[in-house]
Amino acid sequence: MPHALMLVMGDTVKAALSFEKHMPPEVPRVCLVDTFKDEAEESLRVAEALGEKLKMVRLDTPTERGRVTIDLVKEVRARLDLAGFKKVGIFISGGLDPQRITQFVESGAPVDGFGVGHYISGAEPNDFKGDIHEIDGRPIAKRGRIPGITPNPRLTRIM
Repeated sequence: MPHALMLVMGDTVKAALSFEKHMPPEVPRVCLVDTFKDEAEESLRVAEALGEKLKMVRLDTPTERGRVTIDLVKEVRARLDLAGFKKVGIFISGGLDPQRITQFVESGAPVDGFGVGHYISGAEPNDFKGDIHEIDGRPIAKRGRIPGITPNPRLTRIM
């Protein structure tokens, strides 16, 4: 589930329930939990809504919010465990490279999976973010980003 789904739906739980309703059952339910609220809080909200169907939560906190840290992963794991959701895994993504992954592994952080994007490309990275900043004229953005269109004089409107 991308941040765009949460932004368009307006709520992480609403987006997760819609995903659950419309996606085939063989597609794992891995819910992004850093769009609107605290990651631990959103993890619990989604786990309560989806119950046993939730396979993992995904942490993809942007650098503007301190990015995904070992302490954040440990907090989310502890909160899920205390609420009875020990089977829900934690998947992390966002700016990962071999060094950061090694730090998570060596620290014993309870991470069940890593999502690696730009690092695996053989091309020189072009750090592009396709974030939504406005919907139907209403400024909106995930946590850590500034809502509203950012003017760019290098761009020309084509539509």
